[in-house]
Amino acid sequence: MDPGTRLLRARRGTLKSRLIGIVAALAVFGLIVAACAKEETPGGGGTSAGPAFESELITSGVLTVGSCLDYKPFEWVAQGDQKGFDVDLTEEIARRLGLKVDWITANFNTIFTAVAGHKFDMVAAAVTATGKTGQERAQTVNFSSFYYNSRQSMAVNPDARPDLTSTDQLGKGDSVGVQKGTTGKVWAEENLQPKGVQIRTYTAAPDAFRDLQAGRVDAVINDEPASAVIVTDFPPTKVVQAIDTNEKYALAFAKDTPNLLAAVNQALLDIMNDGTYEKIYAKYFPGASVPEEFQPST
Repeated sequence: MDPGTRLLRARRGTLKSRLIGIVAALAVFGLIVAACAKEETPGGGGTSAGPAFESELITSGVLTVGSCLDYKPFEWVAQGDQKGFDVDLTEEIARRLGLKVDWITANFNTIFTAVAGHKFDMVAAAVTATGKTGQERAQTVNFSSFYYNSRQSMAVNPDARPDLTSTDQLGKGDSVGVQKGTTGKVWAEENLQPKGVQIRTYTAAPDAFRDLQAGRVDAVINDEPASAVIVTDFPPTKVVQAIDTNEKYALAFAKDTPNLLAAVNQALLDIMNDGTYEKIYAKYFPGASVPEEFQPST
């Protein structure tokens, strides 16, 4: 072998060794990068991971909320904007979670199966989560912490029935209007139907009050805080009786979104503890005292 060939082979060997070294170094670097990436996955304390509930949302960065949006003072639409106690509370929760809100109008009678089927992420619609009705709904959805205390009521048209001031006076031949899927409907069926009272159901609560105004039903059984406001849209109807049913409202979620539920519950607790809840409450229920359970904890 001549000297030139020996020199060429030596150079090739040196180059090969260097390439092997570079490949090995790149492999080690790749392992380090992979390890760092693993540490930054959710729960690992890294800075690049989003909140745990993000993967449970229908749309990233958006809280899609189902509601009836015709139920003053909790949720309604005025001049194209959503308004109400539930609306303000939901918007504040979303703000604290870094989310925008997309409001979806839904039928209350099917709203729970809809959220369970991921038509939206959450229901905010003056939803009773207690009693027999709450237990039945809990078979389909999970509930947040309670955020409002409610009860039923009876509204009448004093021009048509000036004598009617109590549900005890209702009997055979009388009729009451109720909204489908509500605790008012359940209460009427359990307490009035056995006495021969005809129960007429409506998709939206205002439709029942419209018939009350026209004299087509003798009374409407509905949530008292909502009825107290809705009657002002349908004069001369008015609430004449409160019915103590000890109901509590909650937000509703699909059963397979536990991280979203936990995040909303924490935001709800923070809202109550820092006084924001009191401000929203006073806006929609002026003069009413915030129940102790929803006041800031000491």
